[in-house]
Amino acid sequence: MSEGMGDGTSESSIVPGRPIERLAFSATVFGEVDQGVLLVTIDNPPVNAAATSVRAGLLAAIGMTIAAPAILAIVIAGTGKSFVGGADIREFDAPPAPPLLPDVVAEIEACSKPVVAAINGVALGGGLELALACHARIAAPKAKLGLPEVKLGVVPGAGGTQRLPRLTGIVAAIDLIGSGRIVDAGAAQTFGIVDRLSAGDLVDEARELALALVGSPLRRTGGLSVPPEPVPAVEAAEAKVLARSRGQSALAAAVRLVRAAAETPLADALAEERRTFLALRASPEAAALRYVFFAERAAGKVDGLDDVAALPVSTVGIVGLGLMGAGIAVAALEAGFTVVGVESTAPAAEAGRIRIAGLIDRAVKSGRLSAADGAVRLARLTTTTELVGLADADIVIEAVFDDLEVKTQLFQSLQGVVRPNAVLATNTSYLDPDGIAAAVDRPEQVVGLHFFSPANVMRLAEVVRCAKTSPTVLATALSVARAMGKLPIVCGVTEGFIGNRVFSAYRRAGEFLVEDGASPYDVDAAIEAFGLAMGPFAVSDLAGLEIAWARRKRQAATRDPAERYVDFADRLCEAGRFGQKVGRGWYAYVDGKRQPDPEVDQVVAAARAAKGIVPRAVAAEEIVERLVAAMAEEGEKLLAAGIAARSSDIDLVMINGYGFPAHKGGPMFIAEQTRKAARPT
Repeated sequence: MSEGMGDGTSESSIVPGRPIERLAFSATVFGEVDQGVLLVTIDNPPVNAAATSVRAGLLAAIGMTIAAPAILAIVIAGTGKSFVGGADIREFDAPPAPPLLPDVVAEIEACSKPVVAAINGVALGGGLELALACHARIAAPKAKLGLPEVKLGVVPGAGGTQRLPRLTGIVAAIDLIGSGRIVDAGAAQTFGIVDRLSAGDLVDEARELALALVGSPLRRTGGLSVPPEPVPAVEAAEAKVLARSRGQSALAAAVRLVRAAAETPLADALAEERRTFLALRASPEAAALRYVFFAERAAGKVDGLDDVAALPVSTVGIVGLGLMGAGIAVAALEAGFTVVGVESTAPAAEAGRIRIAGLIDRAVKSGRLSAADGAVRLARLTTTTELVGLADADIVIEAVFDDLEVKTQLFQSLQGVVRPNAVLATNTSYLDPDGIAAAVDRPEQVVGLHFFSPANVMRLAEVVRCAKTSPTVLATALSVARAMGKLPIVCGVTEGFIGNRVFSAYRRAGEFLVEDGASPYDVDAAIEAFGLAMGPFAVSDLAGLEIAWARRKRQAATRDPAERYVDFADRLCEAGRFGQKVGRGWYAYVDGKRQPDPEVDQVVAAARAAKGIVPRAVAAEEIVERLVAAMAEEGEKLLAAGIAARSSDIDLVMINGYGFPAHKGGPMFIAEQTRKAARPT
């Protein structure tokens, strides 16, 4: 078996109870024998992905163990913060290279000697599948585990859909695999995924556990029976996952495969799992989701910031504690920052504190946060009416009314209060942050930090690089956004930045479709069937029609007279139809439920007649094509103007801020795929 060891160590040099030199099973898998236990260490930075060399090394380690009488058991661990962070996604577009992960998993489970997984950090996807095949699992308290494959448009392909339910039951497995969510080690133990948590040295405890299993019947996960559960509970779990699918195939496939664990022989179910995995991996959905995965990695690379360090931040000031400000405060508290919130009056400051406390309490009641942790977060919050309370803030984020004069006056007041190196961030949606920066003495300290509502939930944050924003300030804004759990996308200055500019083009395209003959309700239905959670008219009602109306009025003086303009949205606003908050907008709202409104049809018909437009039927396919094309065309303008750094950044904004279905890849991705399909082969 010496050929499997890169350093040439032979079986004869292995002596029970005496450590030997490090063994190299592959370029990324190493071993060391101590007390009769082979400690196999995976070292494939940055996340120990289960690449070809890792799989080959694990297989070699198992083979050596079986052949070496002196080795009594195996412990598998990872270096750094990962056990195995999942498959190497770069291999997804290449032909499978042996040994395949299912074969490695099968060899681990079938091993005649105990194999224990010492889960030191993240064990995701194929990493958790490797651990599930081991005969026991011990995890560090900070470990994270999950099978997030559906987020890449596939299902677990190395036994995850079959082994997990044998430990957790069908209901929990449907939830975990169908949602792709990641759980901490404590929750994993509760689910039955992990046998115990480490209380000291993880590897030493794993070695002791492995030795304790020697000579005993081994608990092979694949040989366990699936625990029986009530049919209604299983059906409810299935319905919950499918309700989130929005047309994504992987979720339905995951549910089907998990249910098969209780109904189909293991070998047959594993074969079907693998067939499904390979089919999904080759699908357009999976290709789009892989694109999104790599787009998020690329978004973190910002020109000019390679060697720029962020300023240290411990205290975040927030001016304005309405819905947006309160959401930002909750996100900042969750990130561990001390928060000082400022309002104009004592009642408003108290209302803001109550609003923030209510959001934290909601997380406690839902079980997402312990009462103790909630109390700790609230203890880091101070609310006041005095700007001087921000004197020690490292960054101040304004979330006041979106009015240029109001924001400018606030920033002028702040510069006399905060430290010289404090970052001043504006959360404006449409106003010019360069205009705000020009009004202060230190424009290089000003940056745009545009959160999306609700700010404690929405993942996206547009970080706006103003004309004079210093690299250090930009790096600090990015660091704060990431600490808050946001996906920050850097953009330049333009009205509406990336997201609202693209959304405005999308909304205009919807209005053009209505002017041509579609109803607002047909437009919403078509794009919702495509995968967006809400159509443009339903979203306008939710946000308030007066927001876009104000923007149109600001632009009226400079609008090109030859540009196509639809005025029936203005007529609705003039009639006081501002959306859900007043019970009528594009829709009428009865008992909180939206429904088509004949009055809107009349306003639209009158507008068409005034222009001499004869309405025509517009198919759902045309609706989707025109809406997506409008987004992509506006995105191209943003790229040409240097507002967005890359097309994938635009797609990330639309996915994370506006509900564009990730499994479609984004409007820029679709446009590029369409161009590729049209090119001659």
